[in-house]
Amino acid sequence: MTEHTVRSFSADLEDLSGDLARMGGLAEDMLSDAIQAIATRDLALADTVVARDPQIDNLQVEAEKKILRLLALRQPLARDLRQTISALKIAAELERIGDLAKNIAKRAKVLDTIGPIAALKGVARMGKLVGTQLKQVLDAYSAQEADVAGKVWARDEEVDEHYQSLFREVVTYMIEDPRTISACAHLLFVAKNLERIGDHCTNIAEEIHFLVTGEQLPTERPKVDALNSN
Repeated sequence: MTEHTVRSFSADLEDLSGDLARMGGLAEDMLSDAIQAIATRDLALADTVVARDPQIDNLQVEAEKKILRLLALRQPLARDLRQTISALKIAAELERIGDLAKNIAKRAKVLDTIGPIAALKGVARMGKLVGTQLKQVLDAYSAQEADVAGKVWARDEEVDEHYQSLFREVVTYMIEDPRTISACAHLLFVAKNLERIGDHCTNIAEEIHFLVTGEQLPTERPKVDALNSN
């Protein structure tokens, strides 16, 4: 590969990284605003989240075009190949996160017609936790830090436990007051979407670890108690 080709390929990768950074920033903002719209019943903010979804879809399409062009024309090997394939997978994960954030925002309109629900605070806490996971994994990708990605991957169990706790709380409200069943059903939908976003963050973390190290993460995560003891 000539020096000119190497420089051109590096520029292409930088351009692709810029697309992913924009997708990541948009996904992060959509998630944050969706949770804010649910918590504050801000329907205008919810509408902006829904309106931004096509932007992240278009960015994914453009990223895929660039990736396919890189694979066809550059035929990258070793880490360059890992970086190209990882970008393809991460773009798909971010697009899905955008879809889930949009779905969460849509629930704001339904919940606005229902009285106050104590479980909303639990949803907001879970949203903050998942938002932190997303920010950390995006930072890990930008800095190419496998260790940080590994920590995000290891803490996915915290998101799962938060979801299970919130699920039990919401079901309790439904049993104690049947009038809350409709609202609680929508909250469970929101919580499940947040749990799925956490899974996508984990998938991105796995891609980052493989990109940097060339190795797969183990199949089992350490227990939350073990993580908190450090």
